[in-house]
Amino acid sequence: MSNNKNIYYRRCRIAVTRRPNRPRRSDRTFTNKNIRAKEVRVIDPDGNQIGIIPTYKALATAGDFGLDLVEISPNANPPVCKIMDYGRYKYELTKKKQEAKKKQSTFQIKEIKVRPKTGDHDLQTKINHIKKFIAKKDKVKVTVMFRGREITLSQLGRDVLERIIQETEEVAAVEQYPKFEGRTMVMLLAPK
Repeated sequence: MSNNKNIYYRRCRIAVTRRPNRPRRSDRTFTNKNIRAKEVRVIDPDGNQIGIIPTYKALATAGDFGLDLVEISPNANPPVCKIMDYGRYKYELTKKKQEAKKKQSTFQIKEIKVRPKTGDHDLQTKINHIKKFIAKKDKVKVTVMFRGREITLSQLGRDVLERIIQETEEVAAVEQYPKFEGRTMVMLLAPK
């Protein structure tokens, strides 16, 4: 019985990746002894070009400065390396990424669904929701849904969307005018 049990466990193994946090080759920056090229174009810490020299001499030059030799452009022929403090370089890169993330404008697309025969009070409530979403700098997708034979009331759906445009014109601009997508009519509003 124990032999059959081992066979069962061998069949049911789950594949696990060996190194899940391993950086991809394209993301890696080679430094010092990890630079594989025989010759490199070297730039000193001040930004002046030293020239094309063998890698071992470039490493010696970086050692004289007390800094690291960092491969900046590995695809160039020969690769371009700069003499710099690698820890500081990585720190500055992460700071740049954080700054780019801060400047990036993020918004969501909120959706409001109405029907062609939606009552006045319900429609006013939906318009208030749209105004709240627009105030939070989100885009709003307004959808008019038609069921069954209501598709013949497409003009009523357009009238509902026109009313929404008129009620929100001081805070929102129409980014995508009403158009049919199957059994629904869709419009997109964005903050002014």
